[in-house]
Amino acid sequence: MLHDRVLVSTAEAGGERRSSAGIVIPATAAVGKRLTWAVVMAVGQHVRQVRLGDRVLFDPEARGEVELGGREYLLLRERDLHAVAEAGSEQGRTGLYL
Repeated sequence: MLHDRVLVSTAEAGGERRSSAGIVIPATAAVGKRLTWAVVMAVGQHVRQVRLGDRVLFDPEARGEVELGGREYLLLRERDLHAVAEAGSEQGRTGLYL
């Protein structure tokens, strides 16, 4: 990885999903601008805020797709990331920092 690039892997299921109330939302449903979570797989030498294994939030429209070893990854710039999830807090909740 070069410069400020971040390689991430999404565990996104392309199919239907459920809302918090249990309503099934089909894969064909139009969704407004929705940010996506991914796991950092590699970072460039000029990346300062993100480490390997961090969970990051990003806009899926600001990405480049790449295939390595038969798996698909996304290539982002560090400045395109919106948030990083903290590992875990005292009460077992996940915190965020922007």
